[in-house]
Amino acid sequence: MSENTSNELKVRLDKWLWAARFYKTRALAKDMINGGKVHYNGQRVKTSKQAEVGAVIRVRQGFDDKEVIIDKLSEHRQKAAIAQTLYTETTESENKRVFNAEARRLNILNNPAPENKPDKKQRRQILRFKSL
Repeated sequence: MSENTSNELKVRLDKWLWAARFYKTRALAKDMINGGKVHYNGQRVKTSKQAEVGAVIRVRQGFDDKEVIIDKLSEHRQKAAIAQTLYTETTESENKRVFNAEARRLNILNNPAPENKPDKKQRRQILRFKSL
């Protein structure tokens, strides 16, 4: 039995995060929980915390924070389509992620990065310019 909506199935939080495909390995999920990047119902928790249906989890992934509600429990990693049915992301979280992505996109357009690193001659010119 891989999925269950009742409280009969007990799944550790790190195992559920791995099964829901938030992290590639259980070890990485454990490191994120211990590092304070995962909050369970607004609290920092240990990796051995039992996940419960209806709990709110805030997960830090890259630049974004996702806030999800657990819908189903699973202790096995399955296809991504199935993994997405284990949780629902809050609308507030979705809106915030879209807003932050747009802000990052606009910042990149306003401050373009150079295509390549300056060579030795250009670095010397930069140092001379800065020392004036």
